[in-house]
Amino acid sequence: MPNKVFINPQQQKILAGYTFISPALLILGTFTILPILIALIISFYKIQILGEFNYRFNGLNNFIRLANDDRVWIALRNTAEYVAIVVPTQTIIALSLALILNTKIKGKNWFRIIFFMPTITSSAVLTLIFLWIYNSNGLLNSVLAILGFPTYNWIGDPDVALKAITIMNIWATAPLFMVIYLAALQDIPESLYEAAAIDGASWWDKLIYITLPSLKSVTFFVIVMGIIGTFQLFDQSYIFSRGTGGPNNSTLTLVLLIYQYAFRNLDMSYAAALALMLALVITTVTLVQRYWFREEKI
Repeated sequence: MPNKVFINPQQQKILAGYTFISPALLILGTFTILPILIALIISFYKIQILGEFNYRFNGLNNFIRLANDDRVWIALRNTAEYVAIVVPTQTIIALSLALILNTKIKGKNWFRIIFFMPTITSSAVLTLIFLWIYNSNGLLNSVLAILGFPTYNWIGDPDVALKAITIMNIWATAPLFMVIYLAALQDIPESLYEAAAIDGASWWDKLIYITLPSLKSVTFFVIVMGIIGTFQLFDQSYIFSRGTGGPNNSTLTLVLLIYQYAFRNLDMSYAAALALMLALVITTVTLVQRYWFREEKI
């Protein structure tokens, strides 16, 4: 008589849990972990995909090439400038809007819907709308001319092209973080504000000593997500410049540069090395943010 294998209830629960999450693990491994491993491997090779496919080990040459590539440094500078402006600005705007909508103003539900509309609209559609607004004879220049301010070539001038994308993205992404802040504000116990009011605290005191400390973990999340999203700027820059990063490389970002090397120059191994460098930059900045917010357990 064959021996029976007995599984205790705890093992049954573990087996059932892994069975249920196995489809998600399969998808995660196939479309996330596997591409990362492939990119890591091919970054050390020289691959030719046109004509006869061949490859050879290239060592660290792709990474050494990064340090000597002027376009990499231009893209890194543009991306860093974009991140440095967008992340703090959209965070402040999102928090300010959330504080306003958390008060007992009339029609705040309608304001929430209106403010959130840019977030649920396709970024490609928003970019095309702003291309019309930023046109030399477009809406923005017309308004500036009426008010007596100087007008600009928002798309064709290297000095303002990236700033035009920056303004558009702040307007489009701040409402999403506003909703996150608004949900967090409503979780702060009202008793804290009541106790502070009894002690004679002003509105500013409540903001500094109750609201902002209570939102510290949420602010960490908002900043990190903002950093990750802004470092991955691609579609707006691609549409604005028609994929060139112009004018004069002023809208060239790291992700757009990766696209150019991978799908225009067909230099997949160098593009993979560039993608790994971008991942390292994002991880480093995120860890720095985590150090600043180290008192909170996220």
